[in-house]
Amino acid sequence: MVKAYELRNMSKEDLLKNLTDLRKELASLHVAKVTDGTAAKVSKIKGVRKSIARVLTVHNQQQKEGIRKAMSKAKYLPKDLRPKKTRAIRRALTKEQRTKKTHKQKRREAAFPRVKFCVKA
Repeated sequence: MVKAYELRNMSKEDLLKNLTDLRKELASLHVAKVTDGTAAKVSKIKGVRKSIARVLTVHNQQQKEGIRKAMSKAKYLPKDLRPKKTRAIRRALTKEQRTKKTHKQKRREAAFPRVKFCVKA
């Protein structure tokens, strides 16, 4: 069983080597399962599959972090690096776009300013 924090300290080559070893082990365990292997070997399959998933997760996170650093100065980010949010929020107008006024609106507000009333208590 491999721990994620241990994997994060490894280099890319070590991770990939670890991944190939785990995949070989999984293949041998599958063979053992078919050839009526011991229960211990059959029960080990789940742990090896989880370890493979951990290694792949850490590897993908490291790759994404590297791309994020490389693209930090770029004008446009790739879609998978942009903030997800929700579809509605992504399509909503920006604050600047919301506050913009047309020429006609500006003229009307200048010609007819809001009247301020004073209420006597």
